[in-house]
Amino acid sequence: MIIWLASYPKSGNTLVRSLLSSYFFSEDGEFNFEMLKKIDQFPHIKLFNQLGIDLSNKEEVEKNYIEAQKIINKEKGGVQFWKTHNCFCKFDNKYPFTDLKNTAGVIYIVRDPRNVVSSYAHHYQKSLEDSFNDLKSTSVIKQSKNDQLPVLVGSWNFNYNSWKQLKSLNKYILIKYEDLISDTEKTFINIINFISKLINSKIEINEKKLKKVIEATSFEKIQKLEKKSGFSEAKIKKNGEKINFFNLGPENKWEKNLDPKIKNEIENTFRVEMKEIGYL
Repeated sequence: MIIWLASYPKSGNTLVRSLLSSYFFSEDGEFNFEMLKKIDQFPHIKLFNQLGIDLSNKEEVEKNYIEAQKIINKEKGGVQFWKTHNCFCKFDNKYPFTDLKNTAGVIYIVRDPRNVVSSYAHHYQKSLEDSFNDLKSTSVIKQSKNDQLPVLVGSWNFNYNSWKQLKSLNKYILIKYEDLISDTEKTFINIINFISKLINSKIEINEKKLKKVIEATSFEKIQKLEKKSGFSEAKIKKNGEKINFFNLGPENKWEKNLDPKIKNEIENTFRVEMKEIGYL
């Protein structure tokens, strides 16, 4: 069964992936970027190639999302983590992204959209205005890497609201990026306890390893690691220069960096959800 790490882009998904991969897939709590391969991104081309799908046929791809997830659960078995920026919806109101036969639950990571917009602008090398237009677009489809298929992200609030469908089934936990930064230990323990409930098995907390994981995956450590060895998920400019994936992190503060006009537009557009989450 799949536990999804779902989020709108540039919301802290990679930080959660880092924590989980370091805690569950390392001997001593150390971290390196290779470990992130333990938690891959969905949809992934290799899964659809196994089904013999014509990748240029949009409808054929969309109608086989469930079949691709069946491959995951058949080949790997047990419970596993997969990252996605896809919304939890039906493509063309016909083909579901996932179902309860393949999904154990979701860890949904959210970040204040006033900070998402500037991080998004840096990552995709867009203006703040164009980035805000993406955040409020209902039909944004992106492709992250050459080995991944286009992703139906939706708007920032649609993506957030779509995954709440699993809340009433006790298969949903909301993780705020801000809490991950301000109290990483408490927030990560909440994630581990949620996973325990999903798999119906107590996961004992190894406090020594936990502290080492938190230290090894701090923004400063990962930022230094990217500068030293690069990061495969970083975008590349047309001139071949890499764009830092780990740019400002906790120092990306809308109060200092965001144009007041865009700030007001974001708050007006996403007011309901921002109030619900506690951003307003």
